[in-house]
Amino acid sequence: MRRGRELEERHGCPGALRASGGLGGHVGAPQTWQIHREMALLLGWPRAILLQFAHPGVAQGVADHSRFTAERFGRWVRLHRTLGAMLTLTFGSDAERADVVARINGIHDRVSGPAYTARDPELLLWVHATCVESFMLAYETFVAPLTPAARDRYCEESAEGATMLRIPERMLPRTKAALDAYMRDMLAHGPIAVGDTARRLARDVTSPPSGIVLEPAFWALRQATVGTLPPTIRAAYGYAWSPRRERALGVAARVTRAVLPRLPAWVRCWPRARRAFAREGLR
Repeated sequence: MRRGRELEERHGCPGALRASGGLGGHVGAPQTWQIHREMALLLGWPRAILLQFAHPGVAQGVADHSRFTAERFGRWVRLHRTLGAMLTLTFGSDAERADVVARINGIHDRVSGPAYTARDPELLLWVHATCVESFMLAYETFVAPLTPAARDRYCEESAEGATMLRIPERMLPRTKAALDAYMRDMLAHGPIAVGDTARRLARDVTSPPSGIVLEPAFWALRQATVGTLPPTIRAAYGYAWSPRRERALGVAARVTRAVLPRLPAWVRCWPRARRAFAREGLR
């Protein structure tokens, strides 16, 4: 059981982080800080996970080793652990980050099956790329647009962190153009194929038991997830979509982009991020 819980801590988006403590030579906050501080980033998380499940190796690994669907409150525990790991890797001290990295790499060393291993750099790269792309898309869709230079900085900073998780440096996309090219190639020519295992896992992500009080929030999250998936992946999962839903999502995104930047940081940003910004004298 411990192995399954640990797997949930590392599964998600551990590679989209900043590699070094403090700000080093940065003028202002690193781009990863600017993006990862936003709670709205949660709107990109299910998309990243569904893209990860579309890789048969990732889907089988989660199906074989994860217990989040079998345990009471397992989904919430999983989210808490994964989110905590990402925030520590982004905003934590050198010692805190080193502890999380060692724990994630240790889990990778123990997770394997007949046709996959969590140490496979190709699987690690797919997880990393889906997170970087999904977080950037969520930020631009629901928070604010990024300049081309900011997109490249985010890819570069995320690549720095990913090397700590044993992804070879030569494999990592360090610009938005390189990231887009990798994603296009994987979707068109790579091993990506949504199977029954991926569909079953996806149901637990997009339609968890929530009760009548939380169902409206999960409905909105499903629309954001399904609407931002690549069309081929959306169709492979069997999700319905339409021009009407596309227009509704566009309206919701425009309203969110107009409102969020006007909210105070204590409403829209993670407490851990707020403390890091205050420590460095940033806004």
